Amino acid sequence: MKKGEEQARSLFGVSLIERPKWQQFLLCSSGFFFGYLVNGICEEYVYNRLQFSYGWYFTFVQGFVYLGLIYLLGFTTKHMVNPWKTYVKLSAFLMGSHGLTKGSLAFLNYPAQLMFKSTKVLPVMVMGAFIPGLRRKYPLQEYISAFLLVSGLILFTLADAQSSPNFSVVGVLMVSGALVMDAFLGNLQEAIFAMNPETTQMEMLFCSTVVGLPLLIPPMVLTGELFRAWNSCSQHLYVYGVLVFEAMATFVGQVSVLSLIAIFGAATTAMVTTARKAVTLLLSYLIFTKPMTEQHGTGLLLIAMGIVLKLLPELKEPIPRKTMQGRPQVEQLEVEEGKTPLV
Repeated sequence: MKKGEEQARSLFGVSLIERPKWQQFLLCSSGFFFGYLVNGICEEYVYNRLQFSYGWYFTFVQGFVYLGLIYLLGFTTKHMVNPWKTYVKLSAFLMGSHGLTKGSLAFLNYPAQLMFKSTKVLPVMVMGAFIPGLRRKYPLQEYISAFLLVSGLILFTLADAQSSPNFSVVGVLMVSGALVMDAFLGNLQEAIFAMNPETTQMEMLFCSTVVGLPLLIPPMVLTGELFRAWNSCSQHLYVYGVLVFEAMATFVGQVSVLSLIAIFGAATTAMVTTARKAVTLLLSYLIFTKPMTEQHGTGLLLIAMGIVLKLLPELKEPIPRKTMQGRPQVEQLEVEEGKTPLV
């Protein structure tokens, strides 16, 4: 295995190459959960307690923290193995998803938007069958597991809703477009890792951030958020401290999720990220002492059923490695995805 490929299969200096799949999954998932659980708590504080709803501006600040951390870890453009145009596509899908998601809130209330966004894993699985270099095929059990997970999260989140979901045709079209963008994004990242194994998580995160940061400026200026956020944060400078801390934790989560995509694929990663939303909400209830209802319990039960169903393939015997010798790398990935457990 080449040096670049070894770097792509490590997580903050911890080699994942020789470890069994379950250890790889546990390490990557732990990093992801840590990063985004901290992120969820910080967002709860900034958005709900301080009433600072400046998503574009906070993402902009977060991007500069990412670039600083990546620089400290020693990554430079000379380590790139993919052309810049690849990351232009990635950033276009990423910013399209952000824009449509935020814009849909003008036509949908939050519970309705969350219902749609919680189904992300399903379009990711479907889209994987059409991405060149992947052509993923999932067994029925995978779809049932994803459906249970999504249903449980929807029940759990709607139990906290103060109002019923409010649907608008324009809003539904916008959030559906965001889901399509998300599906393209995850599968495109997986395809890049599969077709060029020397791609590192740092390269993908660095290049996506460099390309994406300028794309944040027009919506911030057009909506006036840049000036409002600058004035508000200037009066409460400690918010920047919270943002930097959040960005550092989210950086760990981002690198971990890219490792999940590289090793286990976009669909499994989408299931992990969906489960994270439920855990974040559960911790929010425990930390901020919110009352729980039977609907919360039902949602958690469905989520647990979906996760258990996902893990059941572990009981099957894996395909002997010798049966895949001499086959192209992308084809080998397809065989492992369809016939052997991902986790």
